[in-house]
Amino acid sequence: MNTRRHRAASAILLALALSAPLLGAAPAASAHQGTRASSPAPHTSGPALPVPTGPYAVGRHTLHLVDRHRTDPWVPAAGNRELMVSVFYPARGTSGSPAAYMTAAEAELLLEARGVGGAVPAATVAGTRTHARDGAHPAAGRFPLVLLSPGFSMPRSTLTSLAVELAGRGYVVAAVDHAYESVGTVFPGGRMLPCVACEQAGTKEELAGVVRGRAKDLSFVIDELTKGRRAGALSRAIDPGRIGIAGHSIGGASAAATMAADRRVRAGADLDGDFFVDPAATGLGRRPFMMLGAESTHGPGSADSDWPAAWRHLDGWKRWLTVTGAEHFSFTDLPWLAARLGLEDPAAPLSGERSWFLTRDYVAAFFDLHLRGLPQPVLDGPAAAYPEVVFRQP
Repeated sequence: MNTRRHRAASAILLALALSAPLLGAAPAASAHQGTRASSPAPHTSGPALPVPTGPYAVGRHTLHLVDRHRTDPWVPAAGNRELMVSVFYPARGTSGSPAAYMTAAEAELLLEARGVGGAVPAATVAGTRTHARDGAHPAAGRFPLVLLSPGFSMPRSTLTSLAVELAGRGYVVAAVDHAYESVGTVFPGGRMLPCVACEQAGTKEELAGVVRGRAKDLSFVIDELTKGRRAGALSRAIDPGRIGIAGHSIGGASAAATMAADRRVRAGADLDGDFFVDPAATGLGRRPFMMLGAESTHGPGSADSDWPAAWRHLDGWKRWLTVTGAEHFSFTDLPWLAARLGLEDPAAPLSGERSWFLTRDYVAAFFDLHLRGLPQPVLDGPAAAYPEVVFRQP
């Protein structure tokens, strides 16, 4: 591993990970070569993610997508750019089989990278109940599409709660794993692809390259889901005129970059991520964008945040919301799972449950307003039911 690059990347991302919960500590280094991974663990042996609140059952379909017009930027010898995509969608009834959270091998690498390897069995994390079913029949109708991009080094599975919640409310949701950008993701053939990007992206400029590369990934996913043959019946369930995007950490930066490059995306949200690309949040025109982050890292007084610059560049409907007591990973599955695994961090003031409820309510309200035209008073200003959420008007 290149120690200089790793330390530089850690310094840049430190502002995004201060006082992170136990399952959200800094990533460990990994080898460049993929290894063979185990099969999925049983689906019912672990804790459960939050129960979705929408009227639909939730199905899941996993896609392996290959962009034959691009070479992988991290491992060119690997050939074409590969993506793993979990598509969650409104389903009819309870057909299909329970959808696994991740494989035991993926869970083991995630636990080790978060500094809690051996604290709980990997099979327990892998067996987390997702409330989604593989192979379920899609519900009738056409639904908005929302893409989700995870944080730097994080697998797509860490945004499963949000994906399932939105699908239950009537969205098709595509959670994307970008090859060689997570601590370990299983690809077809049992290949476990490590986080080569964690070693190679060490400066702000290199991280901006990650953002731009992900924007290309996400536009390709939109192509495949709306026009490609791989998505099958799911393509008919998507309304291509109503597309949104959100991401955590560098995934949030990628949401803005995708909007700037792809006019098909109508609305976007950044969950506690700096933008890295300079100038921040440009090229969105008057399309709506929401920044939802921790007060500790993205309040107006945060010296290292580029959100003030982004705010000045956003010309359409916009919100800058900070959450008191939240930490960088509060907007993912990790605090919820940590609490249920006995790994809750006493240094994180906001509980895993409260973190989830705030993330759920504000992200769902944002997309309900801008992709479905449903009024959302919670986005109009401070609400007594959400005292932790501060509306910023710098």
